[in-house]
Amino acid sequence: MTALTLSTAAASGLRVDAIVVGVAKGAKGPVVAPGAESVDKAYDGKLASVLETLGATGGEGEVTKLPAPSGFKAPVVLAVGLGTVPEKDETYGTDALRRAAGTAARALSGSKKAAFALPAEDAEDTGAIAEGALLGAYSFDAYKENGSAKGKDAKGPLGEVALLGGKPRDKAYKAAVERATAVAEELNRARDLVNTPPNDLNPEAFAAVATAAAKEHGIKVQVLDEKALTKGGFGGILGVGVGSDAPPRLVKLSYTSSKAKKHLAFVGKGITYDSGGISLKPAGHNETMKCDMAGAAAVFAAVVSAARLGLEVNVTGWLALAENMPSGSATRPGDVLRMYSGKTVEVLNTDAEGRLVLADAIAKASEDEPDAIVDVATLTGAMMMALGSRTFGIMANDDAFRAAIHDASEEAGEPSWPMPLPEHLKKGMDSPTADIANMGERMGGGLVAGLFLQEFVGEGITWAHLDIAGPAFNEGGPFGYTPKGGTGTAVRTLVRLAERTAAGDLG
Repeated sequence: MTALTLSTAAASGLRVDAIVVGVAKGAKGPVVAPGAESVDKAYDGKLASVLETLGATGGEGEVTKLPAPSGFKAPVVLAVGLGTVPEKDETYGTDALRRAAGTAARALSGSKKAAFALPAEDAEDTGAIAEGALLGAYSFDAYKENGSAKGKDAKGPLGEVALLGGKPRDKAYKAAVERATAVAEELNRARDLVNTPPNDLNPEAFAAVATAAAKEHGIKVQVLDEKALTKGGFGGILGVGVGSDAPPRLVKLSYTSSKAKKHLAFVGKGITYDSGGISLKPAGHNETMKCDMAGAAAVFAAVVSAARLGLEVNVTGWLALAENMPSGSATRPGDVLRMYSGKTVEVLNTDAEGRLVLADAIAKASEDEPDAIVDVATLTGAMMMALGSRTFGIMANDDAFRAAIHDASEEAGEPSWPMPLPEHLKKGMDSPTADIANMGERMGGGLVAGLFLQEFVGEGITWAHLDIAGPAFNEGGPFGYTPKGGTGTAVRTLVRLAERTAAGDLG
């Protein structure tokens, strides 16, 4: 992974492949952002004019390369757009810095080292730049010729980033970089899991990855295989996985702190491949379904991050892992499953399987009586229709908790939006045969899924549901620090929620 260092060295004397500076969109043209004063001075104060001549505007995501000024040991200056110049007394904001750093890191793939001279006013800004650089430098090359980006015409990720303006001996700056490193490394591991082909990542393989990481970081792990799931009565998880040759798993990851006063439970949907089952998905909808375990990947990464950061909060992660395949043994539309909670569910559509595995895991998580449960899932296409491909929805049984998660996601730089749980939609899930059906009204389908999950939350437990179907997998081109493919969405929100809980910000 890309290495990070804090540096107080002058930009002119650094032996790097490029110096990264920020440029913003001003009322009368591009404006060189703070942090690049020495670079601008080397251009006789005309860097903005040179950039404008080259077509730069300072717009977000814009990249302009130009030869470094005389006297610099670096051959190139790379100007990255930050967006509109902030109003007086305002700053660029951590996510603008994060996105700019990610854009620059992507543009410098194949380079050994770069110095980032972006506008960092404090340790928080430096941490955001560090995080953006590490996330932007991500690449998934395990399946390329010879691996590790060594295939024909392949470029490896940026090797090292020197963060200029940082304070190497300052505890706050060091902590910010250490946090960025831990979170970015685990988020990138989640991306790797999402990108791994389903022939190599089935439930058993995912459980093995989680077990190895748990042992490495002092996290207690428990894996329930198909025999244990059968004995325990996990009808939802078993019902989804019964059609596959790769049996399901339920993984419990427990990070505990001796100083913790609160306990959070995170539950992740982990469908390692979703064909739709007997309700087979139509052509054109199967190709990216390796990403249907992105919720479990996010939960896994968040728990490991909490352990690496030593957060003073207990965090339990539940990975509900199954492969949804059609076969002679698969669950059929019309079948009734007896769930772990004891409720019965009539399966009207086997492609509404994520809520079934989550329901069992949520019910099991409730037995530990955590202060709150948050489930994360690529659950419904309806949420994508409502919020698009970059924003996830938040539903909850407590308005204040829903607002707290929204605040955490905004702080983390992960767009989200609060969604309701309209009581009248529950009637659509009435079943003449079972306690509830796994489908309801088509309109508002994402909200119906949330209402279904709410039925399995333990009494009196605060709960929220994050539907990350849109942003979990980027089928378009990369942008900012977001790559094509698995994105690691929700990891940073869950980590920020855990940090706020440890600090007592959630009550």
